[in-house]
Amino acid sequence: MPYTIDQSSRRAVLTGAGLLALGALPAWAAEAAAPSVAAAADLSSALPELASLFTKQTGKSVNLIFGSSGAFTQQILNGAPFEVFLSADESYVDKLAAAGKTEGPGVLYALGRIGLFLPKGSTIAPGGDLKGLASALRDGRLTRFAIANPDHAPYGRAAKEALTKAGLWAAIEPHLVLGENVAQATQFATSGSTQGGIIPQSLALTPQVQAAGSFALIPADLHGPLRQRAVLLKGAGATARAFFAFLQTPPAQAVFKRYGFAQPTGKD
Repeated sequence: MPYTIDQSSRRAVLTGAGLLALGALPAWAAEAAAPSVAAAADLSSALPELASLFTKQTGKSVNLIFGSSGAFTQQILNGAPFEVFLSADESYVDKLAAAGKTEGPGVLYALGRIGLFLPKGSTIAPGGDLKGLASALRDGRLTRFAIANPDHAPYGRAAKEALTKAGLWAAIEPHLVLGENVAQATQFATSGSTQGGIIPQSLALTPQVQAAGSFALIPADLHGPLRQRAVLLKGAGATARAFFAFLQTPPAQAVFKRYGFAQPTGKD
């Protein structure tokens, strides 16, 4: 069975009690407070930069909370008072829209990619075709490998699809160390806890990850598209609406592009 390590995110996460307390604020106080933005963990490098740019432009701030898209979806269905949701998989936004939790269908803001990360000094041959990984599995060199939990993390699901199409899933599953979200999986892959992992390009492009090892994109045809959708949630205030609109502007899209996200087009 895969290992699942329950480790708190390195970024602040509101507890259930904190969320309930926020939800209990009167309307005027809730609007004055920075709105809570639930964001997929693959955005944990790009979104703080975007939030800082938004603050410089408007003087307003947002409270960023990172985690898995599936876990956030369940929290929102249960009444968590987020005002904006940036999902790594648009199907979760569709689910919330069907439940009447959103203001409209939202917007496609980015297309994600995954790749194979190997730490410095690895004996596994690099390459997005995963042939080096297959060789390491055959001769017993690979014993611990990180991906995000595919049950609720879209990037984990894409990793499982790629490993399955490459014919490696059955062999690698007993050696998996599952992160609760893709940021945690990246931490496992880069910290020496595992012998590598499948991580998002958006996190692989950060200086810390680049310094820790090598990264090779996995061909997009090995997994389903990572269509990332943002949406305003019911009850969103003026600051949340302004931030949602800001994410669709050319300066914001330029930041997404710099972190390796493909830009949506009319054909996407």
